[in-house]
Amino acid sequence: MKTAYQFLLYCYLLFISSACFIFVSHSSNSSCLPHQSSILLQLKREFSPIYDLSNIRDCKAGSDCCLWDGVSCNMETGYVVGLDLRYSLHGPFRSNSSLFRLLHVRNLNLAHNNFSSCPIPSEFGQLSRLTHLDLSYSMFSGRIPSEISRLTNLISLDLSYYSGMYFSFDTYPTKQEPELLRRLSQNLTSLGQLHLSGLNLSSQVPESLANLSSLTHLSLDRCGLIGEFPKRIFQLPNIQVVDLSYNEDLTGSLPEFYSGSNLTSLALENAKFVGKIPNSIGNLKSLDELVLQSCMFSGPVPYSIGNLSQLSYLSLSFNFFNGQLPSTLGNLAKIQELELGRNEFSGEFPSSLGNLPQLENLYLYQNNFRSHVPSSLANFTKLCRLDLSDNFFHGSLPISLPYLLEDIDFRNNSLTGSIPSHTFDNLTSLKCLHLSSNSLNGVIPSSLLTLPSFRELHLDDNQFIGLEVLSNSSFLETLSLSGNRLNGNIPSSIAKFILLRELYLSSNNLSGRVDFKIFSCMLKTLDLSYNSLSLTTNVSLNISALPMFDRLFLSSCNITEFPVFLKAQNDLAILDLSNNRIGGLIPKWFLSMNLGWLSLSHNFIAGWEEVPLIHQWKGLRHLDLNSNMLQGPLLVPPISTVSFLISNNSLTGQIDPLFCKLRDLQALDASNNHLDGTIPQCLENLDGSLRVLNLRRNSFHGNIPQICRDKSTLMTLDLSHNQLYGNIPRWLVKCKNLDVLNLGGNQLSDTFPFWLQDLQRLQVLVLSSNKFHGPICCPRDFFGFMTLKTIDLSHNDFTGKLPLEYFRNWTSMSSKVSKMGFESRSAYNEKGIYNDSVKIIFKGQEMELVKTLTVFISIDLSNNKFDGEIPSTLWRLRSLVMLNLSSNNFRGPIPSSLGNLKELESLDLSNNKLFGKIPQQLTALTFLAYLNLSHNQLAGQLPQGGQVSTFQDSSFEGNLGLCGIPLSRKCETPPLPASNDDYNNEKSDSIFGFGWKAVVVGYGCGLLIGMVAGHVITSRRPDLISRIFRVRLQRTSL
Repeated sequence: MKTAYQFLLYCYLLFISSACFIFVSHSSNSSCLPHQSSILLQLKREFSPIYDLSNIRDCKAGSDCCLWDGVSCNMETGYVVGLDLRYSLHGPFRSNSSLFRLLHVRNLNLAHNNFSSCPIPSEFGQLSRLTHLDLSYSMFSGRIPSEISRLTNLISLDLSYYSGMYFSFDTYPTKQEPELLRRLSQNLTSLGQLHLSGLNLSSQVPESLANLSSLTHLSLDRCGLIGEFPKRIFQLPNIQVVDLSYNEDLTGSLPEFYSGSNLTSLALENAKFVGKIPNSIGNLKSLDELVLQSCMFSGPVPYSIGNLSQLSYLSLSFNFFNGQLPSTLGNLAKIQELELGRNEFSGEFPSSLGNLPQLENLYLYQNNFRSHVPSSLANFTKLCRLDLSDNFFHGSLPISLPYLLEDIDFRNNSLTGSIPSHTFDNLTSLKCLHLSSNSLNGVIPSSLLTLPSFRELHLDDNQFIGLEVLSNSSFLETLSLSGNRLNGNIPSSIAKFILLRELYLSSNNLSGRVDFKIFSCMLKTLDLSYNSLSLTTNVSLNISALPMFDRLFLSSCNITEFPVFLKAQNDLAILDLSNNRIGGLIPKWFLSMNLGWLSLSHNFIAGWEEVPLIHQWKGLRHLDLNSNMLQGPLLVPPISTVSFLISNNSLTGQIDPLFCKLRDLQALDASNNHLDGTIPQCLENLDGSLRVLNLRRNSFHGNIPQICRDKSTLMTLDLSHNQLYGNIPRWLVKCKNLDVLNLGGNQLSDTFPFWLQDLQRLQVLVLSSNKFHGPICCPRDFFGFMTLKTIDLSHNDFTGKLPLEYFRNWTSMSSKVSKMGFESRSAYNEKGIYNDSVKIIFKGQEMELVKTLTVFISIDLSNNKFDGEIPSTLWRLRSLVMLNLSSNNFRGPIPSSLGNLKELESLDLSNNKLFGKIPQQLTALTFLAYLNLSHNQLAGQLPQGGQVSTFQDSSFEGNLGLCGIPLSRKCETPPLPASNDDYNNEKSDSIFGFGWKAVVVGYGCGLLIGMVAGHVITSRRPDLISRIFRVRLQRTSL
């Protein structure tokens, strides 16, 4: 038996060996056809090789082309059937290229070449046998030729980023034929892979794409897709990868997923997909990657997500998910990266997450988690990055943390206590630790500061009082201790930080003279602002004692003159000497410094030793001279200037036309001076760069010149409190990026500019104290202003009733405002270094609120001639903080629905003709700090409870029918009735077609029936909305 088995095995091996010999012999006898070799050599001569090791470089005449790198042949016929020339070619791809003579080629890869932005030749359509075509990343340009869609044998087509790897519509604007996707999906019915990443399709995805039953990979990211994405594509039987990322105008929702789906990767980042994650997501058993970041999904995360056993990457950040995290997340045993930041998750840190053995990165930032930082974090044995910032975690830091952690971010929580001395002992890989904006205290332990890999420590805005004395050197490169309780001299331990490059000590209680000798010679950034330190300014210091700074912040350091030691700081690029007591003239030597960013604001500087020499700052980008004592004309800054802030001085004269040549200028603030003349028409030359123009509180006159054109970048226009007249120019509708428009305090005479609703980013509109007149209704059916958060139309001559449609669409006033809405982790924002602030009449007094435009919601329609009733639908504007409808002709009762405005802090309805009782529902306004209902015709007892009963008599004076605490009039005396005859008569003429009717039936029952009818109709009356506060916009710089 054994012998027979050995014999059979021997025969089998002999057969296999013979077959292999025959195959090898046949292969070695085959070679490519001569004319095929000739074509390839000709192709080589048409291009220059990109790299020395490119495939085409070693192609030589006389050798078998089938043996050349990147060339595949049919061994029976000798025809070239495959050609891989990735990373090989440079030069234009011509329509007569010899490549198009290789008619038998099936697999053609030309990816990652440089074809010099030439168009794709239509001759590719001649290669009818192609099954795989890859032209990606090869610097083609123009439109995809229609001949591509006739290659009906294609199984794989990749045209991704064909204008270059770093594609953008700004640098490559060519828009593809709208029917491209439809033609491809209808003709290439065998497609398995379709990659069009980065093509400017700007079209809808056709339903016919869902008919490609063989499709496995679909990449349409960054294609400018619009409309709704067909759900059926997600349900294709063989689909494995779908990437629709960065199509900001593509909408859709997730379908029901069937069991047996082959999906391994689903990426929808930065597309407008909405709705909930369906429970059927758990059917995607093969899913490895799920990226739903920066969409508009909402609701809880379903428990079925725990069924995704193959998932390694899950990103749900920047959505509106809420509720508690499902405990089933602990079932994702293969998950390596979990991103859940910037949502509305709540509850405690889910303990089940401790069951994720492969987790390397965990991001839970900007949610509403409320619990201790769990000690179970130590179970994450592979965790490298942990971000729990911007939540409500409280209590002390955990005693133990995962030993492989490299980056920890706990900033903006409610952590208390000291840093445990042993928590970080074993974290030998730790590089960066963020604990800023908590309530931590005590002394910073030396064991933390001397970790071997530790490079960045951020402890700003806590209550630390000092550093432990270091016995060993620290290798920290960045140390940020601003906003703590350090006192006395700068800690001597700073001398042990031998590699320190950035040191931030601002806003402490440090005092004494600054000894620069304690700083590392490698120090490049130093911030000592807002302390009680003193600097030597009038004598030169030993240059060897001073580091060569890149950035130096000495704001509010009691400096009285320009520090002489700055003469030797040749590397200095950023200098902040603001909020000191520097007076006199800017010295000549100071002008020779090669600065890029300079702030001298809030000093007593009167001018320049040599006025024209300001132009010596050739590389200056930001110049802040606001709030000084500068006089004379407005000087033109260097041509390189991006931001020029010179408000709150005493400058005179006109704006020099040379300003119009500052092509990089993004922000110009010359507000609160004595400038006059007309605003230069040539400012429109800055249309492509200017983002902020603030000329508030000067003496400019004339019409408003055109500043915006079709590609305007202007975001803020503040021309308030000048002497401008005429109409609001219609060219403002071209300022598509405008979010702040302040024209208050001029002599403009016009009707309400309803057409401004086309500005889809407009958040602040101030037209107060002008000569506007007429109603504020819109002649069209559509009512916009959906992004408005602040509107001030006060002190004009507007008339009529409030248009209900406008307020219904002001969705930005009704949506929930994130607690992070106005915060920024950088001094820079999309408007440069400009920060928003608003001046308001708050609680009866003018106040300035800084960086609050996104959280302070207000309406001010006071001092006009509006009439009719106050709409009860105001309750829809849930985020409203201030409402001012005073000094108009509003009549009727105060809507009880105002009690639903839970965020309301200031309410002024004074000097109208309101009657009836004050609604009891106003007592629910727990944040109400200012109330003025004076000089109306209100009657009855004041509501008891809540904030209403805490206001003084002045809030209710001029209403003879009111009684009860805190008024002196007791309610035992019958209140005087408030007349409503005129109001009832007027309501029958309402433009809305509904309202009150005066009911007068005889002498005997007139009063009784009138009261009954008034009660019945009041309960059915639709309401309008109006809320207002006094706004004047101001921008300030950091």
